[in-house]
Amino acid sequence: MLRKPLHDIFPAPPADLDPQLLDPAAVPVHLGVIMDGNGRWARKRALNRLNGHRAGIEAVRELIRCANDVGVRYVTIYSFSSENWARPVDEVGGLMNLFATTMLAEVEGLHEEGVRVRTIGRLDALPARTREAFERAELRTRDNDGMTLVVAVNYGGRDELVHAASQLVDQALRAERAGREAPVVDAAALERCLHTAGIPDPDLILRTSGEMRLSNFLLWQAAYAEFSCTDVLWPDFTRYDLLRALLDYQGRERRYGAV
Repeated sequence: MLRKPLHDIFPAPPADLDPQLLDPAAVPVHLGVIMDGNGRWARKRALNRLNGHRAGIEAVRELIRCANDVGVRYVTIYSFSSENWARPVDEVGGLMNLFATTMLAEVEGLHEEGVRVRTIGRLDALPARTREAFERAELRTRDNDGMTLVVAVNYGGRDELVHAASQLVDQALRAERAGREAPVVDAAALERCLHTAGIPDPDLILRTSGEMRLSNFLLWQAAYAEFSCTDVLWPDFTRYDLLRALLDYQGRERRYGAV
């Protein structure tokens, strides 16, 4: 459901884009975003990579506002993967500070918009200030019933699956020790052990900067997601790039393996 008229959400579209073609009933329930290109954006401007990450924050704001206004119910942003620890120490430290500062600065605005913040990934490995900022945002917004912003931080799809399998093994061992029948292991049981338990699978996964890979993002959940890739570097991504992706998505036929 639209929260604003389309001409207010997209007030100055390019000549080749007509916002009125967007069908509110065909907007994805869950949008996943792999935000790529911050480093290349910075390099093109002879800046360090952290400047690119800072520039990408405004694109995140734009994405959240626009997705919320057009009726997307869940947005998952891939902010820091479990493999990103291999980046230079100063970049990782700068990112952790940026996450904390941004989350603390944005949480009241998100709360006023009715957005609920949720994190997925292993927060226990984050610096205390960063972890506490995410925890505070979750606590502040937990009763909101608007769009859910899912921040994937220190997240990896393979790690998530290993963690879920480990939980299933633990459940079986506890049942055995208690003399009970082991629980059934099926897709539903595994999904209950994922970080995304209770969140619908993504309908559309968008990736910027011309890359065309999942990079360990929502591996289980993306089984039947549609994909949209753009050459736009993340800091340059605007609501009109999102509109292009949404219009393309609403023209897809999703068959889930059927004919």
